[in-house]
Amino acid sequence: MTTIAGLPAHVLLLHSVVVLVPLTAILLILCALWPAARRRLVWLVAALAAVTLLVTPATVRAGEWLADTGKIDGSPQLDTHMTAGEYGVYMALALAAAATLLAGLHVASARERSVAPVARMGIVAVVIALSGGAMFAIHTIGESGARAAWGSLLAPAESPQSP
Repeated sequence: MTTIAGLPAHVLLLHSVVVLVPLTAILLILCALWPAARRRLVWLVAALAAVTLLVTPATVRAGEWLADTGKIDGSPQLDTHMTAGEYGVYMALALAAAATLLAGLHVASARERSVAPVARMGIVAVVIALSGGAMFAIHTIGESGARAAWGSLLAPAESPQSP
């Protein structure tokens, strides 16, 4: 995928990832900590994690295509963004793994199978860690992308040197 309606696909797809990752991560944490929320939202959260897992690699590939077109000048900021962006797929995998753990916990609870408190707390801790890591990753990727795209506009104006 290279363009959508004449615009670079990366520019459009990245907005999906920027919304889906924090939304999914926050809902995962909510479901991990609050069993009533898990009972109502676990399948929605699993679906969001699956969509994130599909959209993220497409966004990364579209970004690589955009960089390869030569229409964007290379810069250290772009290199930083591309390096950070390579971890985007792992971020999406982390959310999918967290959603799978919560779905498993939900199914076990729904079937009235006993889940040891230590196992339950371990799952909660892993889900929170994976979700927090995903939110940190999307922040890092997005911030480096914003600097690469808008850095010269965001930099403070240099004041003239006095003699």
